[in-house]
Amino acid sequence: MSANAGQSPVIRSAGAADAATLARIKLDCFRQTFLGGYLNVPYSAENLAVFEAEAYSETAVAAELADPARAQWVAEAPDGSIVAYVHVGPCKLPHADVRADPGEIYQLYVLEDWQGHGLGRRLMDVALDWLAKHRPGPVWLGVYSENLRAQAVYARYGFVKVGDYEFRVGDHRDHEFILRRD
Repeated sequence: MSANAGQSPVIRSAGAADAATLARIKLDCFRQTFLGGYLNVPYSAENLAVFEAEAYSETAVAAELADPARAQWVAEAPDGSIVAYVHVGPCKLPHADVRADPGEIYQLYVLEDWQGHGLGRRLMDVALDWLAKHRPGPVWLGVYSENLRAQAVYARYGFVKVGDYEFRVGDHRDHEFILRRD
């Protein structure tokens, strides 16, 4: 555990005023997870630049926050910094069983220095509660096929693998698993 062990971040809804900070945190979490250490996916600089601009620009995050069909929550540390987040909305995964109503957990990330403090669990609980109220039915998510840590977490929540797909990072294709929780 990090030096943050005694502090307790507050979970709150993300809003338009969070767009710039949330975009930066999303980018940091993506890079920590996929570019170093544990996964170290060899994306080319070109593919990475395209993906990061599409997914993690302030404009892209502001559009997500403005979309009434989606919801996002952040974990805000005592110093006011955002250290984790979760993002949910209508399911957009390419699976034959997906219908109009179910929801998807798009992203759930915790900055490395804050992992091991229960923030992922707290954010997952908030997301699942919201989805149960606003998008009843199975909950879906996609997870990188080599991210065994995340898969173990999702399995503890009752998610099971029901398919595969390719997630685009520029022209690069990541092999992802489609998980569902009924």
